[in-house]
Amino acid sequence: MRAPKVMTRTFLANLALFHELGSDELDRIAAGTTELRVPKGRVLFQRGDPCVGFHAVMYGQVKLGFVSPQGTEKVIEILGPGQSFGEAAMFLDRAYPVNAECLADSLLLHISKASIDAELTRDPRLARRMVAGLSRRLVGLVHDVEAYSLRSGMQRVIGYLLRDIDSRGDLAPPIRIVLDTSKGVIASRLNLTPEHFSRILGELSHEGLISVRGAEITILDPERLRGFLS
Repeated sequence: MRAPKVMTRTFLANLALFHELGSDELDRIAAGTTELRVPKGRVLFQRGDPCVGFHAVMYGQVKLGFVSPQGTEKVIEILGPGQSFGEAAMFLDRAYPVNAECLADSLLLHISKASIDAELTRDPRLARRMVAGLSRRLVGLVHDVEAYSLRSGMQRVIGYLLRDIDSRGDLAPPIRIVLDTSKGVIASRLNLTPEHFSRILGELSHEGLISVRGAEITILDPERLRGFLS
């Protein structure tokens, strides 16, 4: 029974939020943490459900979003290993403002509000680190809104395709990438209809910039692609 908590504690220690915590502090938070194995397609919570803690992704993928009154889904964020969600609702003592669904078989941690409140009482400096994390997420969402407002649909798709390869730097074309979720989910994340997203991929393919084979996309000319973003 001890092994899962050791794994939980190790993972918590590697979250940016808890980097500076000591051994005793991590032990107390781990004691208030529950491991959740969630299969692909399972809804973790729905908009309006009470929030009594926040989640972190150990492995897998989680989609945050909501459904409009017209029945259209809007994806707000797609989260992977090492990312957390639900902190803001927890601190505000409000219900979840979005739905959360696992896009892959996932192992999540649920960190209870009670354990966080206890550590904040012991060490108020933790609040500064949590505020910093929430602020980074807010900045990211502002950048998303800016992209939706000022960038064309094609620029949004190109930015999405280039987002990972730019950080790898040493790759020479052709560069193969595999979409990490369905095209419909990616389209919603980019504020596009699935049809518009597919049409843009078709146009880029026709121009000889990419080739598409199911979820696999090969970037043939990254420099020309970057030219569309300027």
